[in-house]
Amino acid sequence: MFTHGVNPLPLFWHRRHTETMTEYMHNPTVDVLLDRRSIRAFQQEPIDPQILTTIEAAAQHAASSQYLNDWSMIRILDHTLKQQIAEVGHQPYIADAAALYVFVLDEYRNAVIARNSGVAVDSDEFTLNNSYRFSQAQNDAVLALHAMETAAESLGLGCVILGSILNDVPRLIELMKLPEYTYPVLGLAIGKPAQQPNLKPRLPRSVQFFDNAYNSDPELMLQRMSEFNEEVHQYYDLRDAAHPVPTYDAQIAQKAVDQGVLERGLGHARAQGFDIER
Repeated sequence: MFTHGVNPLPLFWHRRHTETMTEYMHNPTVDVLLDRRSIRAFQQEPIDPQILTTIEAAAQHAASSQYLNDWSMIRILDHTLKQQIAEVGHQPYIADAAALYVFVLDEYRNAVIARNSGVAVDSDEFTLNNSYRFSQAQNDAVLALHAMETAAESLGLGCVILGSILNDVPRLIELMKLPEYTYPVLGLAIGKPAQQPNLKPRLPRSVQFFDNAYNSDPELMLQRMSEFNEEVHQYYDLRDAAHPVPTYDAQIAQKAVDQGVLERGLGHARAQGFDIER
């Protein structure tokens, strides 16, 4: 039973969304993807272990560049550790999720294999710790997480992807005892939903989908974004009128000068053994 978080959509948004949805072809997979939303309130019920094994397998079957399998996931079972990660993310609901995972880009395992095969891991010839491998492993971790999220949602579970775990990377590394050549990427909280939030408005296709080349005309872009700004404003207003949120363009302007993201920079990757300038 959904307990909160349900608000009526503005009529023009509902009509626009419905008309768009009817243009799509539908099957169970497509419907799960189109209905994707972040769940931040969970029922206090455990998840069947077979379901967890299944969605973990879905993550493992995601694409992996060059078959390096350069990611790992850490399932957080200890409740105290859950609470500590929730404190890092400044989001108490993280500790309430039935299942909590942290996805990690992982070249440590490959370094162990390479060293055992005679590779001089400490030499300049070693490349598993360069910037390309870092981004490659990060991409693989994201692909695995997305596969797991989709599988979980297809089985009736709710999920929220947690970029907030990167609020304090050194603390997270300490909590999870991450070795060199590893780095946290994202978290994933999973549980039975206790809310059904409205779907967030998405960008107009005309500013995000291009044929053959990028359309960089700023005037055209801003013109096409004008209605979307109003959609976003009404979406947040109806979700929580007591805490108004600015329009989309105002949000972007604020985030464009957000100094807090500097704490999430790749400087911490150097401490994990990555040569991100190489």
